[in-house]
Amino acid sequence: MADTSKSKLKHEQVQYIEFLSKDLSRAKEFYTKSFGWKFTDYGPDYTAFEGTYVDGGFTSGKPVKGTVLVILYSNNIEATQQKIVAAGGIIVKDIFDFPGGRRFHFTDPDGYELAVWSLE
Repeated sequence: MADTSKSKLKHEQVQYIEFLSKDLSRAKEFYTKSFGWKFTDYGPDYTAFEGTYVDGGFTSGKPVKGTVLVILYSNNIEATQQKIVAAGGIIVKDIFDFPGGRRFHFTDPDGYELAVWSLE
């Protein structure tokens, strides 16, 4: 994921937003021209951007209304996962490793999918 300076990493707060795009090059060009976002590519199907308070990324896929993935940061990913399950959330992707940390996905009681990530 993008910049992981400790100042951005607030426990259990939104820290990363992920979009689907049919054309990553077009998305990068649009957001660079519109907002001055800087991108880092992670292979042919993923590019990340950095913001002052929230980072994000674009992955290859067909954009569909409702496909933006909100990602929260956690200092303790296992404890956060347990709290989510205890509150009625459903784990849809268990904790997995990726370059830069670990993450899991869950749905809330309304069916919205969110994710939580951690450096460790």
